Amino acid sequence: MKTNSNFDLLVPNYLFADVAKKTKEFEAAHPDKEVIRLGIGDVTLPLAPVVVDAMQKGSEELRFQSSFKGYPDYEGYEFVRRSVSDYYQSFGVQVRADEVFISDGAKSDCGNIGDIFSQDNTVLIPDPVYPVYVDANIMAGRKIIFAPSGRNEHFLAMPDRRVRADIIYLCSPNNPTGAAYNHEQLKAWVDYALENDAVILYDAAYEAFIREELPRSIYCIEGARECAIELCSLSKTAGFTGVRCGYTVVPKELIRDGKRLYDLWYRRQATKFNGVSWAVQCAAAAVFSPEGQRQCRENLDYYHDNASLISSVLDELGIYYTGGKNSPYIWLQCPYNMSSWQFFDYLLDNAAVVGTPGEGFGDCGKGFFRLTSFNSHEKTAEAVERIRQLLS
Repeated sequence: MKTNSNFDLLVPNYLFADVAKKTKEFEAAHPDKEVIRLGIGDVTLPLAPVVVDAMQKGSEELRFQSSFKGYPDYEGYEFVRRSVSDYYQSFGVQVRADEVFISDGAKSDCGNIGDIFSQDNTVLIPDPVYPVYVDANIMAGRKIIFAPSGRNEHFLAMPDRRVRADIIYLCSPNNPTGAAYNHEQLKAWVDYALENDAVILYDAAYEAFIREELPRSIYCIEGARECAIELCSLSKTAGFTGVRCGYTVVPKELIRDGKRLYDLWYRRQATKFNGVSWAVQCAAAAVFSPEGQRQCRENLDYYHDNASLISSVLDELGIYYTGGKNSPYIWLQCPYNMSSWQFFDYLLDNAAVVGTPGEGFGDCGKGFFRLTSFNSHEKTAEAVERIRQLLS
């Protein structure tokens, strides 16, 4: 037998595994120092009370035969899909409940959605970018081309009409840069996709962090329903990083190669995915209730305050960055012309603060660094003071 030789093309270690390894080695060598993590994008606040109540109620219902639930619908329970549809309606976007698939998170769907597309498709991915987009398509053996971006583009890659692609990954607000597309920029991508008969895979995992007048969905853009699939997650919106739940929207009118992509994704999910548990779907529906939205917004505000703390010290130090306003991520240029990993070591060794080297997100990330706002106020403030003293 043979293994999948495409795995040989991957970088040896996943980015965050390298960060964790280096951090553990530092902690072992310096047990007297408190390390503050502003690196990996995991949340720290507990779930909203109304969400926990709904999950507990759902779990209790499994105790009795009259309310017991087994396998869920492949696309998710209707009441949950309806709550997602109503959520879109709250900011002026029309998404029908029968176009929504409930899943265990955007990361899984971003990697799995490729199952419905031919291996022969060319994939266009912005650089810098979340590693799963690249790795999943390397594993599948697809040709990948990149749309580079840097300071001149404010890390918002735009389409090059001299280049043709079949599948386009977009993430806004972006992980890792925190930059978010405006309406005109997204319209350019939609027009490009329609011109090339391409499909946009739009990762909206951080849309709830948007504070300015920016699109919170690709479906804010005219024509997007004919060319885009939207993937979203409750991991950051509601702190579901450990609970696992998200959703993907596949418009019924999205057709390629004579086939409705909704039908292909349904068939894929029915074969390879047994759905999200009853208790978790109850919790997800509670997220979209009025009280759930209010309580989750409190947590988002907490993380936004942390981002403002980090941004303020970078402003004070005159360091270029993107993000922080509409995203939990702050993407900064490494000082002193350091490389990304040099700055990682410098910050860890001298301030015991952990971030994420930008080059782990692509070639355009070289010389840049990602910090996150997901720690506590107290630890974020301490990390900011350490950074201020180190770089002043």
